[in-house]
Amino acid sequence: MNLIDLDAHDLSNAIHARQVSCREVMQAYLGRIHELNPRANAIVNLAPDDTLLQQADARDAQLARGESMGWLHGIPQAIKDTGQAIGFPTTFGTPLLAHSTAAVDSLYVQRMKAAGCIVIGKTNMPEFGLGSNTYNPLFGVTANAWDESVTCGGSSGGAAVALSLRLLPVADGSDFMGSLRNPAGWSHVIGLRPSQGRVPGWPRPELFVSQLATDGPLGRSVRDVARLLSTQAGFDARTPLALTDGPRDFVPPPDASLRGLRVGWLADLGGHLAMEDGILACCEQALRTMERGGAIVEPATLDVDLHALWQAWLLWRRALIAPIVAMTLSLPGASREQVKPEALWELDQAAGLSNADFIQAAAVRTAFYQHMRTLYERFDLLALPVAQCWPFPPAQAWPREVGGRTMQTYHQWMECTLYATFAGLPAISLPAGFHENGRWPCGIQLIGPPQGDAELLHAAQGYENLAAELMARRPRA
Repeated sequence: MNLIDLDAHDLSNAIHARQVSCREVMQAYLGRIHELNPRANAIVNLAPDDTLLQQADARDAQLARGESMGWLHGIPQAIKDTGQAIGFPTTFGTPLLAHSTAAVDSLYVQRMKAAGCIVIGKTNMPEFGLGSNTYNPLFGVTANAWDESVTCGGSSGGAAVALSLRLLPVADGSDFMGSLRNPAGWSHVIGLRPSQGRVPGWPRPELFVSQLATDGPLGRSVRDVARLLSTQAGFDARTPLALTDGPRDFVPPPDASLRGLRVGWLADLGGHLAMEDGILACCEQALRTMERGGAIVEPATLDVDLHALWQAWLLWRRALIAPIVAMTLSLPGASREQVKPEALWELDQAAGLSNADFIQAAAVRTAFYQHMRTLYERFDLLALPVAQCWPFPPAQAWPREVGGRTMQTYHQWMECTLYATFAGLPAISLPAGFHENGRWPCGIQLIGPPQGDAELLHAAQGYENLAAELMARRPRA
């Protein structure tokens, strides 16, 4: 039994059946990390081996007494560097926060720890989480697990690469504009952006307006993603807009079927989205797999002003990001020269915003949600590519041109991810296939109805059952 090849579900079963000790699991993963992470750079601020092995021994002692903390008992986890884990720095990839050691756990980290995981370090991300390309001046580049000459995406890039290379069995991430979905797609793993409010965000300085980003799970199997969501999710009174339907098990039945599932294929939105050659074809290959399982796939459109929607999105995004950048620049010794250009752009663009601008953009967002809601009267799920281009060299920062069209912003090539975010809908990135060169993975995102996380995961399990051979592919380490 090769421990690092087990998904978290099977690894948990092996630990609880006493087929393997928590120490052996930790040794296996630390060995893998020491072998591959110097090149991969997926995990940062790794704790000392001795400390982690002592924690694993303590978990084994609990099992010897007949005690288990939960399904993550003894399983190593590295937390995305936006999340707080006591004793570890929370750097956001900027040297300005290199020594900001967490005194409390983020709520979802607290819940993962309560289920028994051992936090071993953090996973790398872009500076401030901006731009789907994982590099920063503090830790450097995390390249693609399948081809080191191109990016892994972002901003949960370190987590996705760690999964793909078997440095972690399951992982957490966060998503504002595809930050769980894009790196999952380019790493050939699964990333779920839950419904807004499904995974409460605490502690945060503002909890009423900041309703675009969310934490969530990544995994190598749908059941791992669903189990980790079940652990992370649930109402907490400190987060006033959290969903209130209580703890629940999101794990779908293993024999989940797609029969009768109605899927609306949005493609490139009638040419609105710039798209590189091969992206749509790769996603359509995944849709044909779904059709073989009994799904009914039909073209779908968004009957809204997509340009006005994009402008509203830009306003909301900069309004939420600018205060974070400004707060960082207020730190002693901080200067604009120490901050990435994309963060400064968001800050500067926000300077002229008025309350009226924001309310108008909020009205556009509200109308868009209502339109999306009506689409689910015709469809069970909507489908889109997870990125509009193939992975590009990390040194490029972001693609200036996609499909022959100039990108006006550093993130316009990820416009396809904003629709789920802006409507607060759950969306999952699933492996769809590969570029014709065989090295670059491609993902398809399925978007569920309001609060339809369980239905979305059921469909994802049905797809995984049909695409088992594709899903089993792994990179050469």
